[in-house]
Amino acid sequence: MQTVHYRTSSAVNYVTTDLARGTAHVQFNNGLWYGYTNVSRRAIANLMMQPNMSLGFWVNDNLLDTKRVKCINSAKSVRF
Repeated sequence: MQTVHYRTSSAVNYVTTDLARGTAHVQFNNGLWYGYTNVSRRAIANLMMQPNMSLGFWVNDNLLDTKRVKCINSAKSVRF
């Protein structure tokens, strides 16, 4: 698992991704965590290689605005 943080975003604290499994976990600024499966491995690699990419932009384009990705859970104060 790779954790991506310290990027510009008004909505996302950080994202934890697993390139091999195609999964992502997101912590939003309100403290809620969401897990996602079937995430594009190309999108995950792009996030890891583009240090200036906004986390909120990436989450919107690759997790929320796609039919292929499934939200698997949501929880408060869960650490992955």
